[in-house]
Amino acid sequence: MVVQNIPLRFDRRVRSECRALISAGYDVTVICPKEGPEEPDEFDLDGATVRSYPAPPATSGLLSYVREFVVCWLRTARLSVRTARAEGFDVLQACNPPDTYWLLGLLWKLRGKKFVYDQHDLCPEVYEARFGRRGLLHRVLLLLERATYAVADRVVSPNPSYQEIAVERGHVPPERTAVVMSSPDPAAMVRGPIDPSLRNGRRRLVCYVGIMGPQDGVDRLLDAIAHYVHNLGRDDCHFALLGYGDSLDALLQQRERLGVQEFTTFTGRVDQAELGRWLSTADIGVTPDPPCEFNHRSTMNKTLEYMAHGVPVVSTDLRETRRCAGPAAEYVPDGDPDAMAKTIAALVDDPNRRRQMALIGRLRIERLFAWPEQARAYVAMYHELTAAPTAGRVPPAGATEGGQ
Repeated sequence: MVVQNIPLRFDRRVRSECRALISAGYDVTVICPKEGPEEPDEFDLDGATVRSYPAPPATSGLLSYVREFVVCWLRTARLSVRTARAEGFDVLQACNPPDTYWLLGLLWKLRGKKFVYDQHDLCPEVYEARFGRRGLLHRVLLLLERATYAVADRVVSPNPSYQEIAVERGHVPPERTAVVMSSPDPAAMVRGPIDPSLRNGRRRLVCYVGIMGPQDGVDRLLDAIAHYVHNLGRDDCHFALLGYGDSLDALLQQRERLGVQEFTTFTGRVDQAELGRWLSTADIGVTPDPPCEFNHRSTMNKTLEYMAHGVPVVSTDLRETRRCAGPAAEYVPDGDPDAMAKTIAALVDDPNRRRQMALIGRLRIERLFAWPEQARAYVAMYHELTAAPTAGRVPPAGATEGGQ
């Protein structure tokens, strides 16, 4: 498996996929960037062999992005050769972003390997959401995506909306696609004890979890916090923003301009254990992503994680979020910050409504979106692709998300 945008330890989806394959009898090697300079070049995580490389410096412009892609691609290619010599492999799975590993997949296909495209993001739509335009780079991203679809023996989509793109825009035959949602395992991701210190002396805790880029709406959330505090005159909530991204510095400056420092905590990147500590204490989880084609089509991991921890959701009104959360969320038209602040306030003041939404969200994870069912579909795809003699083996329920 190839991952470029995040170290394996922080990637719940890929770690879950690794565990599912290992439980089904496969050996797994992951190539990814290092978490830090002290991380060894090779180590074991959840039973998978991890070969990591130093990530290039943070990028800020087109040329630096191109350099990052080239450096990561070359380091990944080198480690894929080392893997082939050390333990060998039958399938190369590339997890986007970016959509640049189709060429590596093609080169290994010439050596008899299979290539799986695990599409985490719609890169052309991400570009449009971030920059508000299309143009030449958007067309380049469409070409890279199309090349990846063309080379792939199988395409793994995180929801039916992405699968629709693969079939219609990518011209991938439906039988070569599989839907595998990035769902939590309800046996492992469950609400734990409350840590009152996380509320910073206030009665309630509201959490945001996820990436902090221009397309993620965290700036809107800060505007909503300012409206909650300054216009609604409320001081009963502390707001925790868990995650990182290239907008983080701008968001910290915005927080100062809005005068909400004492009401907010930015944690930076957190692992699954720390995430569980915050969400076990949270009273509300927020999904502020603004409406655009990318966000309408994307399943937000944070929303599913809120639901798994029994946290009611306040979200921008997005199609895929409505499909997943249903009545476990309150929906804000267009993600308007003032309306979001008022919705949060109304939910804070209605504990019975919060309890009802929390129960609905947890039940939807257990009955509709539990990871063990997704793992079965994922492993079945691999059995079909490899004609594995272990074709009857699937990961047992609850055994694919442990050890976090």
